[in-house]
Amino acid sequence: MTRFRRRAGLSTARKVAGYTQESLAEALGVDRTTVATWESGEHEPLPHMRPLLAGALGVDVAEIDSLINETDPLPPPRGGAPASGRGHDVEEQVRHSQEEWLRVRQAPGARGRELTELAAWLYPESERAPGGHVLTGPGWLTETPMPFDAVDLEWADDSPPHTLPAPAVLDSLLPRTENGTRYSDYGRAVRDLVRPRLLENRLSYRLTGITSRVGGLGLRFGRTTFFEVFNLKQLVAHEFKRAWLLAGREIPRLDDLPLRTAIGSPFDPSALLMSPGITTLTIRRGEEATFVLHERDSGKVADGGGLCHPMPAGEFQPSSAAPADVVNDFSLWRNIMREFSEEFLGNPEHDGGGSRPIDYGRDEPFRRFEEARAAGGLRLWHLGLVVEPLELGVQQLTVAVLDAPVFDRLFAGMVAVNDEGRVVGRDGRHIPFTAEAIRRLDPRMSASGLTLLHRAWRARDVLLARP
Repeated sequence: MTRFRRRAGLSTARKVAGYTQESLAEALGVDRTTVATWESGEHEPLPHMRPLLAGALGVDVAEIDSLINETDPLPPPRGGAPASGRGHDVEEQVRHSQEEWLRVRQAPGARGRELTELAAWLYPESERAPGGHVLTGPGWLTETPMPFDAVDLEWADDSPPHTLPAPAVLDSLLPRTENGTRYSDYGRAVRDLVRPRLLENRLSYRLTGITSRVGGLGLRFGRTTFFEVFNLKQLVAHEFKRAWLLAGREIPRLDDLPLRTAIGSPFDPSALLMSPGITTLTIRRGEEATFVLHERDSGKVADGGGLCHPMPAGEFQPSSAAPADVVNDFSLWRNIMREFSEEFLGNPEHDGGGSRPIDYGRDEPFRRFEEARAAGGLRLWHLGLVVEPLELGVQQLTVAVLDAPVFDRLFAGMVAVNDEGRVVGRDGRHIPFTAEAIRRLDPRMSASGLTLLHRAWRARDVLLARP
């Protein structure tokens, strides 16, 4: 009988990441027994699965290869129990490291989106969107809103794995674990030290190419994971916050930002890992146009807490890593529908836990959304893409305009509080879509949210025109 060499390191890495064998298999879209055979040594992950496995476990591909081949001893657990016999000096180093990391992350003294707008000044005026709140690449923003049909999505899962700069650049941005070693990535540190209610790794769509043309956009996508993108964005933001504090709360020099400098252009998908979230301004069109905002709760989410944002907003990702869901959910509109269901109606997250892909034409509430759009009572517009300067996160700016009776029917059960925060302007009737309202909201808005509001207001004649 063949005896297989058990991969104890791979099993430990899975447990540290918070997965059972079954839940990891579900996240990767493989059979429930597959992970068990990897850990038993009977089989090993195929090459195309290794980047996904690395993203799920929060390690790099080289470490996955090492765990599979068992060529290196298992590193000490990240954020685990203290090592036995640890000295007082090590304990003090750990305490100081974690306290300082949390202090920098919280950026004491920063107001609202101050750091985001300061970070924008690192870039030339030609790379800043009107208003200076966010960055935008050549042809990324259009003067006239684009109907959704003018945005073409292309699937091309052929991108090379993304790699971070040398560890020496990152060590100063990561705290020490209870064992005295550095955390391997920012997401694990957030999980252990910040402990947000919502921090889950999921497969995401990775932007690999942008083509602008008259009246439309072409967007090319592959795969990444939420943690892979979150890790990079938070490292970039942390680096800026630390340099800002060291500079006496002044704009730091690029020389003091080696990670940002190594990335280079924030508009080059080959240099910057991009997974463009979708922010949708939802307008109720009645005798007076109104809209809804969402205030994210800092205790529930890992980033973006405390500021207001148009809703719905979310990552561009499939409901699960299952191949059928990756194909079925590769649609901006379907992503927005899932966010409508979760943020407006308070439904549980559509995480692919069912036995089949979502049937958007039959399953509720998606069937009603589809019917409203087909009948012309719900119209969608794309305004382009921007980059949040602090963390270099890419956002797609979109608008959904619903006739008042359609809005009232679809969102009759609209919630006041959801899993990420609270709704501002419940039922869509409380915030008038006017220049005065937007001016008053300015200090409370996120940078990309404020940019979306201003650009929508400029294009109001197009957006609010009757079909």
